[in-house]
Amino acid sequence: MVKKKTFTLLEIIIVIFLITLITGAIGYNMKGALDKGKKFRTEQAIEQLQDLFLMCLADGESPEKIVKSPREVLDRLRLAKNSEQILKDGWGKSFDIEYNKRKGEFKITSRSLDNYLKKKGSFQDEEEDF
Repeated sequence: MVKKKTFTLLEIIIVIFLITLITGAIGYNMKGALDKGKKFRTEQAIEQLQDLFLMCLADGESPEKIVKSPREVLDRLRLAKNSEQILKDGWGKSFDIEYNKRKGEFKITSRSLDNYLKKKGSFQDEEEDF
């Protein structure tokens, strides 16, 4: 007589628990990698926007007009292929744009990036005259 080997309920529960544990660890690590990618995309977009806004100034646009309606200015001057997308950070939120007349430069910030950096503990509060 051949005896069949069957799984017990305890063995099945242990396997399900291990699969859940491994999946959770992988998911947690993937979240961190995605946030790093969003941070990088946001930093690159800020640099690109600063260059584009300086080009707008060189084309005779007023800083106030650029700050008030940046998408309209970028579309009219055809400086960006997808202006709607470039005006958003890695998290899909719009950038905050200010212009410092005294320094003659734009300050482009992302609340989502600031929150991410605060959460990671690497945010340095820099005082600027804006």
